[in-house]
Amino acid sequence: MKWQNLFKSAFRSMLRSRMRSLLTTLGIIIGVSAVIVMVAIGQGAQRDIENQISALGTNLIIIYPGASRVGGVSQGAGSFNRFTMDDIDKLTKETTLLEGISPVVRSGGQIVGGAGNWSTAVYGVSQDYLIIRDWKIESGEFFTEREIRAKSKVAVLGQTIVKNLFTDSDPIGQTVRIRNVPFKVIGVLTAKGQSASGVDQDDMILAPSTTVLNRLAGGRHISYIFASAVSLEKLEDAQNEIRAILREAHKLNPGDDDDFTIRNQSEIADAASETSRVLTLLLGSIAGVSLIVGGIGIMNIMLVSVTERTREIGIRLAIGARELDIMIQFLTEAVVLSLIGGLIGILLAFGIVYILNDFSELSAVINPAIVLLAFIFSGAVGIFFGFYPARKASRLNPIDALRYE
Repeated sequence: MKWQNLFKSAFRSMLRSRMRSLLTTLGIIIGVSAVIVMVAIGQGAQRDIENQISALGTNLIIIYPGASRVGGVSQGAGSFNRFTMDDIDKLTKETTLLEGISPVVRSGGQIVGGAGNWSTAVYGVSQDYLIIRDWKIESGEFFTEREIRAKSKVAVLGQTIVKNLFTDSDPIGQTVRIRNVPFKVIGVLTAKGQSASGVDQDDMILAPSTTVLNRLAGGRHISYIFASAVSLEKLEDAQNEIRAILREAHKLNPGDDDDFTIRNQSEIADAASETSRVLTLLLGSIAGVSLIVGGIGIMNIMLVSVTERTREIGIRLAIGARELDIMIQFLTEAVVLSLIGGLIGILLAFGIVYILNDFSELSAVINPAIVLLAFIFSGAVGIFFGFYPARKASRLNPIDALRYE
């Protein structure tokens, strides 16, 4: 049989039972659309995570204090803290691969000022912090190196603080009390939104590291260190340089473990992306089950079709059709059903993704490779599940088929 005749025959067979054909392809439609949409949601989440991690800073390196052990059990990163301002001075003087370095002294408490009070985190940092985190000042200014050395009580507010304490006034020049210590507001940060972990990056106050360390934190140890490599290519070399300098500063012997942990932006991104990839694969696999169910539906309806068209098959065999001709005819019908279901499923998936992106908080990114793969797989499902009914049709005895009522 010519291919055009095969496809015409397949379409005529479908049109004879339109509702049955639609219900038969429903499983394929749902399966294909579910695979594309689930993978699109997973990849959208992965893209959002990567964007949020990129927003952490430029070629970011974070150095955490080490972990103490009690009874052989680690107490977690930061439980054994030996970081001091001397470490920052030594790193600043000796590193050659860092664009910026900043101590981070974390404190917090009740903030009083403006229209009321607010509980938030306060971070003591240096001037390089804005460069490292790639943050900008929306209004006012950032504190100077002179103010850091003088332990000046000045602060730069995040947008969340401004919205909650200074809704009707300009915060610049006003005073806020942080744990009963007055700070003059000299600047407001641009909005950053949530981080990859869901933390509001605008719900914070930045102040000179020396001020927070001596007036709020009440200790000599800084919480952790932020640094920025001169380039992405030099990121690993910069980490090795930091490690060598800090080991020397802490007087560690060659066989001693590091009493700190260094993480870079790439490592954080890779860990988050791997989690997202696993989730995408899981969602896609679950959705793929619908395609298998749709294939079973096609097999079922094709078996019914073989039974209904037994006399037709007998006549064709009696006038000279080969078994291969019968098999190809029914296999073509199964594949056409499956591919049409795949096309409708793709159109449905595009519609769902459009709705998700425009009318919900979810972000979905359609991968053309997944669309093509889902379409090819829908055709493969038609071949796989249509083979048995087609083979059964081709094996019918012509005499028995002609006698079939």
